[in-house]
Amino acid sequence: MAITTQPKAAPTRLLLVSIPRTASNLLLRVLNVPKQPNLLTTPKGGYFFYSAFLDSTQNGSLQNRPADQWTDEQKDSVKKSCQTCFDSLEEWSSRAEQNEQVMFTKEHAYWLFSPATFLKSTTGEHDEEFFKAFRIQTPEKYGSTQTYSPSNETMFSDEYLRTWQMLFIIRHPALAWPSMYRSMQKLGDQGIIDDDGVRGTSVTNMSMRWTRLLYDWCLEQPDVPVAPPVVDAHDLIHNPEVVLQICEKTGLDKSVVQFEWPDKTEKKSQYWACHNPNADENEVKLHQSAAGVMLSTLENSAGIVKDKAPKAIDIATEAEKWKEEFGADVADLIEKCVRDSMPDYEYLKARRITP
Repeated sequence: MAITTQPKAAPTRLLLVSIPRTASNLLLRVLNVPKQPNLLTTPKGGYFFYSAFLDSTQNGSLQNRPADQWTDEQKDSVKKSCQTCFDSLEEWSSRAEQNEQVMFTKEHAYWLFSPATFLKSTTGEHDEEFFKAFRIQTPEKYGSTQTYSPSNETMFSDEYLRTWQMLFIIRHPALAWPSMYRSMQKLGDQGIIDDDGVRGTSVTNMSMRWTRLLYDWCLEQPDVPVAPPVVDAHDLIHNPEVVLQICEKTGLDKSVVQFEWPDKTEKKSQYWACHNPNADENEVKLHQSAAGVMLSTLENSAGIVKDKAPKAIDIATEAEKWKEEFGADVADLIEKCVRDSMPDYEYLKARRITP
């Protein structure tokens, strides 16, 4: 299929595929998503699958277990959690459709993939029955037959994924991964996750494999004539005019884009309620505090902070800094993840929107 890069009309649904610590919340702030006309999203800007992610991190190291070590109850629990998130997303999408609005959500790439994918990435084995155990049930309107092409390792069918226009954001791994580990440590200090969770969650997320898999799936689709836009956080910070190109390629309104904002801008973290509807006040505050950790730079800024994105990055030099901050063992882990991620990062970077 010949992929073009021509702008397209506004989609009916727009999905920003992100990775933790890639300045995706900054992108939402610059795009001024809450003020985008005819756009519907949650106060968090999406994150429908956040609660399923929390369930998986609080449910032991299931993601790293061989398929034969999962009980039926564990598989059903994970699928039920993901299905609940999906159903909520569909409720919002239906509301947008009824009001003739564009549905917008931001989700981390890792959250969209089947646990069977993570097992395959470590063992190299494709267990089809294990993949089937986590596939989301979609409404009849997406077709009576749901297919899964070989390159689709998400929980969603090809037919469903094709209903979303996708936009991807990336960042140099030597900046993103230590920032992620730092944030996970802070969440550990607050009791959100334990020490094993800090390390396990960081390692699983410190990869651009999931982003590339989904990007490449998009390129294979026969009814997607436009390559999905990719924005690098470096360009967003140092050449923010790329945001205007994002608007052209996604149909968003350039007139509401902002590069500065008031110091007292409403904080997104205050909407970060606990995913448990029966949570008490302390638990809700704990999750809002966790969101404050992840959003601290943005929520304490009045514009784009350029010192968070140095123009020159030397991995070996950065690794020495990580040893001082995290200790040798963690620094070695981060460095390995950074170097392992570079081929996928360079691949996606070569296809990014350029200033």
